[in-house]
Amino acid sequence: MKTPDPTIPVRASEALDETALTTYLRGQAPAMGNLLEIRQFPGGFSNLTYCLHTSTGAYVLRRPPFGANIKGGHDMGREYRVLSLLQGHYDKIPRPIVFCDDESVLGAPFYVMECLEGNILRPANALKMALAPAVLRQASEALVDNLVALHRLDIHHTGLAALGKPEGYVQRQVAGWIKRYYNAQTDDLQDMKTIEDWLLAHPPRAQAPAFLHNDYKYDNVVFQPDNWTHIIGVLDWEMATVGDPLMDLGATLAYWIEPTDSAFARQLNSTWLPGNLSRQEVIERYAAQSGRDLSDILFYYVFGLYKNTVIAQQIYARWKKGYTQDPRFGELIGVIRDFAAKGVGALAKGEVQ
Repeated sequence: MKTPDPTIPVRASEALDETALTTYLRGQAPAMGNLLEIRQFPGGFSNLTYCLHTSTGAYVLRRPPFGANIKGGHDMGREYRVLSLLQGHYDKIPRPIVFCDDESVLGAPFYVMECLEGNILRPANALKMALAPAVLRQASEALVDNLVALHRLDIHHTGLAALGKPEGYVQRQVAGWIKRYYNAQTDDLQDMKTIEDWLLAHPPRAQAPAFLHNDYKYDNVVFQPDNWTHIIGVLDWEMATVGDPLMDLGATLAYWIEPTDSAFARQLNSTWLPGNLSRQEVIERYAAQSGRDLSDILFYYVFGLYKNTVIAQQIYARWKKGYTQDPRFGELIGVIRDFAAKGVGALAKGEVQ
């Protein structure tokens, strides 16, 4: 089976106990067959992802990063629950296989899911693919349309409503991410304080609640092989919840990099390549497809920048503490400063830019 991303030998600092894992899977998921090899997906800045090659095929294992606050933003049980609730209601997900909350097996909770065969458009491989602008146009349109489809899911019929409390969601998110920032702060950035003050003073109008992915971008979707108009899977559900859907759109816009954005930003997404929709075109397409009022989109965009900055800050703080030696994490201070400055710039102009 072809995996969406190339794999590497497991990093020594992130190795799994193969004996313990083999014993566990034989008892809890015997249909997976015998474990033959473990490799690692090198991409991603949050949870660790491994490819398990077995006698029946390839599977994916997800676990929190070493040294992370497992009870915070790395809830494996929640990811597994989301995938389970979506079964039968939304077909663009990998099938969940097994969840383990016994930390004696691998030192942290983890889950295993099927490995989808397809393509992921990551910054590291996008240029090599040399996709035509017309193809990227279709891919970016498919990305937006699928986000609208997620937001149309019936949260009550699916049981997804149990994942969150929509009332007061925006206010809790603003307060919560401000707190997370200061818990992980390493540098004094005035731009972050400027954004905080503005967000607290300009709450948006209420939106009808919907199911949110909360980290929706090219990196987290799998396209059908040789067909960039059809998404076959959405990955990384660790932050999924129920709330204001424009918070989801804002996070996507914050990661929607354009050609004029910095070199740091262009390392995070492939949307700057010719043919992709612009941020303004994303807004227009989402509004047309969803029928939602986007007059407060500046708030959601700036909050998306702030939240993404905090996520980078949390990872960077773990690197500074020595919990990981991955050199990519040490470079995140540039992303943090860049995103914060972009948020302040948008506020100064009063529009998404």
